[in-house]
Amino acid sequence: MAEPHFDVIIVGAGLSGIGAAHHLRQHCPGKSYAILEGRGAIGGTWDLFRYPGIRSDSDMFTLGYSFRPWTEAKSIADGPSILAYIRDTAREEGIERHIRFNHMVEAASWDSAAARWTVTAHHEGQAVRMTCHFLFMCSGYYDYAAGYTPEFPGRESFAGEVVHPQNWTADIVHAGKRVVVIGSGATAMTLVPAMAETAAHVTMVQRSPTYVVARPAEDPKANWLRRHLPMRLAYSLVRWRNVLLGMYVYRLCKRKPERMKALILGGVRQWLGPDYDVARHFTPSYKPWDQRLCLVPDGDLFKAIRAGKAEVVTGAIERFTATGLRLTDGREVAADMIVTATGLDLVVLGKVRLSVDGAAIEPAACMTYKGMMYSDVPNMAFAVGYTNASWTLKCDLTCEYVCRVLAHMDRTGARQVTPRRDPTVAEAPWVDFTSGYIQRAADRFPRQGTRAPWKLHQNYVRDLIALRYGGLEDGTLAFTNPAPVGRERVAAE
Repeated sequence: MAEPHFDVIIVGAGLSGIGAAHHLRQHCPGKSYAILEGRGAIGGTWDLFRYPGIRSDSDMFTLGYSFRPWTEAKSIADGPSILAYIRDTAREEGIERHIRFNHMVEAASWDSAAARWTVTAHHEGQAVRMTCHFLFMCSGYYDYAAGYTPEFPGRESFAGEVVHPQNWTADIVHAGKRVVVIGSGATAMTLVPAMAETAAHVTMVQRSPTYVVARPAEDPKANWLRRHLPMRLAYSLVRWRNVLLGMYVYRLCKRKPERMKALILGGVRQWLGPDYDVARHFTPSYKPWDQRLCLVPDGDLFKAIRAGKAEVVTGAIERFTATGLRLTDGREVAADMIVTATGLDLVVLGKVRLSVDGAAIEPAACMTYKGMMYSDVPNMAFAVGYTNASWTLKCDLTCEYVCRVLAHMDRTGARQVTPRRDPTVAEAPWVDFTSGYIQRAADRFPRQGTRAPWKLHQNYVRDLIALRYGGLEDGTLAFTNPAPVGRERVAAE
């Protein structure tokens, strides 16, 4: 029996994968495609994470798709609303029928002679194979199997429940309990106020502080525009306003870090009052935007602290005890439940093993072209968002660019497109970010270069110009492997 063949195989049915399918339908309507999803549902991150308070840490006018306006009142949205938005997009555009659920992709091998990938997925206990002309990885960059949890001495001695937010299930009960949340990132900032609503008390134990910024959950100007202008026009205006404002703030953080530090900490003091120890609990040792800023809608974290329902304890953990935690300075933190909001474990391309003409590809030995393709790997792209802005902004541009490439290949008769590495371009870390989850995985990910088109600028406007309007024949992206004369196009399934 012949293996099913598609023009494009998309790996992942989350925010990126559904967006990729839309762009293919719009810009390459003649292309056949399939989406291989390792889990049994649409939504990716937003279906996986079920912990209390799960929400976006970016506004939905930029986290939402460029082609589908966000219509809810809240711009900082809860997880179920985002999941519904993704699933509605897939259903209304007829994308659902192209998804093959419970197909966990394990390997993909490129054959230059045939100009195609053979993709191997695990489905219902068996290996299934299919082929494609172009492989589009939309699997994100963290491990869905488990989050990151450091080794804590004495963990087995704790009498209560220990849970990582990534493994949260509906039967976990925190109401009426003394809860300790370990961590100071976006997940911890979300969990603490949400759990504090019904818990006896919540303590956030952090080794070091994070920059925290309060922002209204609803955007009154955006909602006013939507009442007085056509929906798509209002959405576009607000999206661009938020993009430019985000770029402006990021640039200020990089150029005038002390000024921005003072502004951020001043905002925290306004929420918590002059007697709160902001220097100890909310003043990081690094500069703003060396790590991602944490966003708290309507100041919910600060409100929980002021109400006495939550507190922040800063210090290193020595060990778990039967009744909670002991810190290295001797302090004891009592708990009935401990939530280890200690971060994500990143993986490259969803752990998919790549090979080209029989040779295994080691991602760490590659360099990323325009933040979306691997050096010397043909007909493959990946969708990854910005670290300093919304994920979807970059993914939308990546999807548009892939469609431009596919159309160019059709016009020129090329069957293969490959970014050819320039040996004169020096390597740089894949992301200029100091966050622990990034640094732990740095040696596993491909590098970026020190100049274009290998350098990541983390700048939406620059990427928009380069990816939407820049030339494809740039001396780096090689279009080769023309179809043999008389060759018939392989029919799609």
